[in-house]
Amino acid sequence: MKISFKYISYFFLFILGISMTLTSCTDDLNVTPKDDDEFLSETFFQDPASYKQVLAKLYAGLYVGGNDGDGQADIAGLSGDFSSYLRLLFVTQEFTTDEAIIAWADGTLPTLNSQTWSPNNEFLYGTYSRASYHISLANEFLRQTTDDKLDARGVDANLKAEIATFRAEARFLRAFSYVNLMDLFGNVPITTEADPVGFFYPVQKTRAEVFAFVESELKDLDSSLPNARTNEYGRIDKVAAKFLLAQIYLNAKVYTGTERNNDAATMCTEVINSGYTFANIPYRNLFSADNDKNGAQNEFIFPIISDGNAIRATGGGMSFIIHASIGGSMDAAAQGMDGGWQGIRTRKEFVGSFGTPTGSFDFYQTKSKNLANNTGILVNKDGQAFDSSDKNEKDAGFNANNTYVFNLVTGKITLNGVEVAAPTGFTNAPVSLGKQQVWGDKRLYSYTPGQALDIANVSTFTDGYALTKFTNVKSDGSAAQRTDIPDTDFPMFRVTDAYLMYAEATLRGASSGNIGTAVGYINQIRTRANAPTISTGDLTLDFILAERGRELYWECHRRTDLIRFGKFTGGDKIWQWKGGVQSGTSTASTRDLMPIPAKTIQANPTLKQNPGY
Repeated sequence: MKISFKYISYFFLFILGISMTLTSCTDDLNVTPKDDDEFLSETFFQDPASYKQVLAKLYAGLYVGGNDGDGQADIAGLSGDFSSYLRLLFVTQEFTTDEAIIAWADGTLPTLNSQTWSPNNEFLYGTYSRASYHISLANEFLRQTTDDKLDARGVDANLKAEIATFRAEARFLRAFSYVNLMDLFGNVPITTEADPVGFFYPVQKTRAEVFAFVESELKDLDSSLPNARTNEYGRIDKVAAKFLLAQIYLNAKVYTGTERNNDAATMCTEVINSGYTFANIPYRNLFSADNDKNGAQNEFIFPIISDGNAIRATGGGMSFIIHASIGGSMDAAAQGMDGGWQGIRTRKEFVGSFGTPTGSFDFYQTKSKNLANNTGILVNKDGQAFDSSDKNEKDAGFNANNTYVFNLVTGKITLNGVEVAAPTGFTNAPVSLGKQQVWGDKRLYSYTPGQALDIANVSTFTDGYALTKFTNVKSDGSAAQRTDIPDTDFPMFRVTDAYLMYAEATLRGASSGNIGTAVGYINQIRTRANAPTISTGDLTLDFILAERGRELYWECHRRTDLIRFGKFTGGDKIWQWKGGVQSGTSTASTRDLMPIPAKTIQANPTLKQNPGY
């Protein structure tokens, strides 16, 4: 089992060819596939390969919104691209904060930019439904893989042992969905494989009860998930369960009213010493198209896999994140993509967390490109690299031995490897698009030419700096497999976050933490970022919050982080368009919880709405 799990995951979606939609008469946490004569049925499981196929559906569903890419949406009422799990996490965790804003006016999407959402928000309904769908699918898989079921089907001992691991992974993915529901919506029902299939109203549990259920599940999985780094890349092992425990312990005061910082620090220590390692590679390489093999994979505990050759057309996952963050005068090819969707930028307050720019340079663009290595060579009007009869080329010193090269990513011009001013006199001479700002901290991958720092108009892409953290270009500058679907994996859990969580839990009083150790972890992070190292006196909670933003931006943590620090709502932290006004304003603390979607309450009238909605 060392090969092609990601191919199984995605091709299974294409081969299966059945539609799975939410039932309208029951609560979302009691979702089952419409056609159980074809899928998750006794007949389906007669094939020994079916067990891994269903597990593949659970993993692939984190990226794509339905079978056949986005073609057969899992969630009724939202297209497959809009209902991608990763895309919805990005929408709820990033657009609601200072790290991102989107120009689009689809439905109620703009209300997420401004913290003015209501229970009728279809994207919140999609998020609730997507997590619930995954829970339902995991539950049915667990029902179909009991010892009694497997014995009745004559499953041999080797396959049964493999299925035991599959069951543990399904339970983890179910717990992951419960954590997302608990984090976003608070009090939600709990259903397991022990609950009946069919029409019934699951009982709503308190946030603390959901926390206790998830904690129990994750601790139990330590005995059944594979050991660290023994599973296929992209699949879960017991370190992921420890990491998720650390996350919920760090947020326990929010979820239950009781802090668990000591437990958080203990779990982080176990994660850090597990065999996954901090990647001493350029920060950029963590988010490039070959981050499954360039050293970044040693840091990734739970990646959501993207593969341009295995995934059919989709607007979900990394395809959404990278496409939507390209616009204005940006060259999509420089990001390894086939175009930009003119959507996502960042807000000036987040840019300000990196301090003031240390410099700037003219960012040039020309028509000539070599997409293999993200460079372009100046060409004459006939498209030739050099023509000895072209007087303009000779006058500019452009000849067979002196080649001007421009970098599509940095916009800089070099002559025989030395940076120079842009030559003139060519039909295809480079033109400056404006100033590219540069920061000492190498983690702020931004595009600033033609982009305003202030966002005067949310719907205008060029209002707000663009971010290019994620790229569909390999770390050596070569091209990815395709330009429509990126190869870039999304790092849901990585070791660096465990460093940051350890430091925060220690600052919050964890007796199992050590301040000196925490400072050492932070300085590893900052050295990789080319940022100044810190001393013990610099390590404060405000510093940690800012550092988490600088290191983990656009990795679906920001909303949760801001709530834990008491800065998501209220007036302690203001950013442009918070509360619906350009300068930003205070918002009600009730918005620390999302509303239970109106459609969900219609389906299960026993549910109680969150306060303030």
